[in-house]
Amino acid sequence: MNNLVLFASGSGSNFITIYNNTLNKKIKDSKIVLLVSNNPNSNSVSFAKGIGIDTFIINKRKYPLNNEYDRVLKEKLLNVEPDLIVLAGYMKLIPKSITSLFKNRIINIHPGKLPKFGGKGFYGLNVHRAVVENKEKYTAVTIHYVNEKYDKGMIIHEEKIKVLENDSPESLSKRVLTYEHKVYSDVINKLLNERFN
Repeated sequence: MNNLVLFASGSGSNFITIYNNTLNKKIKDSKIVLLVSNNPNSNSVSFAKGIGIDTFIINKRKYPLNNEYDRVLKEKLLNVEPDLIVLAGYMKLIPKSITSLFKNRIINIHPGKLPKFGGKGFYGLNVHRAVVENKEKYTAVTIHYVNEKYDKGMIIHEEKIKVLENDSPESLSKRVLTYEHKVYSDVINKLLNERFN
């Protein structure tokens, strides 16, 4: 059985989809053993608690010192022995001590084409607004390995999505999210069942 650790900050729609796909076996032989969040009031955390998934809150309010923040996060992750760490709408940078310890075992999904629409500040509607304002013909859902810089890790998969003439940032966001829900689970299943077993 593969151990999955999810990191999420917000509504948790990708996290919930991934959880459901571990149950229906679209992600085979896997279970979510831990949810890590910086936001104790997020829907991700309340969903995880409601279904009995262990949750761990880590933020600068709780752990203001960098070395303590890194140490407790590292201990928590080593304790659950993750086969894969999945960022699902997690808004904080992962410390280098963690990315080097779990090299090529942390992945993220980005709602745009990388590197063009990535980096600090490029998240959520900001990405879709930039795509629409730039009059791009295509956008993408991009899944990549995580390193210590925002959206700079090696790309694993890019799913191209047509931008419609009448798209607003909001309509594009909704459509891209439907692709995220499908593609992320497919890639997670592939990585777990080809790379780690």
